[in-house]
Amino acid sequence: MGIMRRQILLNAFKLLDVTILMGAFGVAALLLLRASHSVSFAEFFAMRVKVVNFLIFCGLLVLWHLVFCSCGLYASRRLSRRSAEIEDLLKATFFATALLGVGAVIFRITMATPTFLLLFWVVSSLLLIISRVIVRTLLAQTRLRGRNLRHMLVVGTNARAITFAKSIQSRPELGYRIIGFADRDWDGLGQFGDSGYRVVCGLEDLPRFFRESVVDEVLIALPMRSFHDDASRIASLCEDQGILFRVLPNLFDLKRSRHWSEEFEGHSLITHHNGISEGWPSVFKRVLDFVIALAALIILAPGLLLTAAIIALTSRGPVLFVQRRVGLYKREFSIYKFRTMVMGAEQKLQEIEHLNEVTGPVFKINNDPRITPVGKFLRKTSIDELPQLINVLKGDMSLVGPRPLPIRDYAGFSEDWQRRRFSVRPGITCLWQISGRSAIPFEKWMELDLQYIDKWSLWLDLQILMRTIPAVLKGEGAA
Repeated sequence: MGIMRRQILLNAFKLLDVTILMGAFGVAALLLLRASHSVSFAEFFAMRVKVVNFLIFCGLLVLWHLVFCSCGLYASRRLSRRSAEIEDLLKATFFATALLGVGAVIFRITMATPTFLLLFWVVSSLLLIISRVIVRTLLAQTRLRGRNLRHMLVVGTNARAITFAKSIQSRPELGYRIIGFADRDWDGLGQFGDSGYRVVCGLEDLPRFFRESVVDEVLIALPMRSFHDDASRIASLCEDQGILFRVLPNLFDLKRSRHWSEEFEGHSLITHHNGISEGWPSVFKRVLDFVIALAALIILAPGLLLTAAIIALTSRGPVLFVQRRVGLYKREFSIYKFRTMVMGAEQKLQEIEHLNEVTGPVFKINNDPRITPVGKFLRKTSIDELPQLINVLKGDMSLVGPRPLPIRDYAGFSEDWQRRRFSVRPGITCLWQISGRSAIPFEKWMELDLQYIDKWSLWLDLQILMRTIPAVLKGEGAA
């Protein structure tokens, strides 16, 4: 009965999504027609639909349903984040809207204008998100009343298994009941007894336990290096009996990496990454970079031309300084800056390298004799950095990210942990830029870069951008 009830609810859920898409189509059409003042409410609902158009629309509904299924919207979402579900919903509605646009071109549906498609995407996305929030809330209330529960068996009695069990029980709205733990005798079982949980069977007794007990899910939390054969046998056992199982991965004992599962040509992969998370936020970051950089270049164009003219009139040499820098994943690129030094400044570096005033492989001195009078002002105000907006447009850099270092400085890195800063796109400004710049020791600079990577969000980028302007006006740490 439980499986049948779950299937009925799932089909009802699918029907609700299709109904919402139909409603969004109607709302978008009504809003568009009302905006043009060509059709009244009464006329809209009295419109006759041709049989051909009806069949086309039915075919579109089937395609929309297939898109939603392929986006994983009907898989179990008990343990997934709400933001992840919303991201998948937006992806599904985007593809649904794209299908509608393609269908409009093929079948010459004049009503499906760009404005109509945008309205459809916005309305369908909002309605589907609201419906998901309502459904999640109702399910949570149902589970809190002791219904729609899932019985979970945890295989393994180590500290990580206990921590997971306590975490999932601290969220009763998820509807999980830990029915016990399974493991073989080992030295830590005495300490496990203090956790308040109980061992219901040994690893050898699992086939019998599965046959005689209600088990909806199994969490395999065994140390994979020493219990690989046992874990493999338990996974096969769950597969044979149709029991959903999850694996609490601890293959490499990594501290910071995020991981997710993928499938390629029948091969299951676990991907680990500790750079900026991929997905819609990173896409939006790139779009924001491009739009702001383009707008800034257009607005600042007169000032940039004036700066270029002053540099050309006050010192010999090109207006722009072009240097190879180390960027994303240590790929080299050419960075653009207004020239602030005399010609041949890089060749003269060895003559003054002994005057370096900062720690680490970077070179900085307050009164660098190679800097021109105009260059000193440009550096103080950070105007010399503005041509890097071109690098942002090209995709070599971002508005916010660790500063790109010269190849010479990178060659002087002595610690591998510092190289993690190259796992993200370099930027014009970052935490280092708003925290004192050259006044900060090299080790602290690297720690700030890693802090940015670990805590990255779009909101953090906006905070850094807003704090960059007063930091530049004060000129603290500029050299």
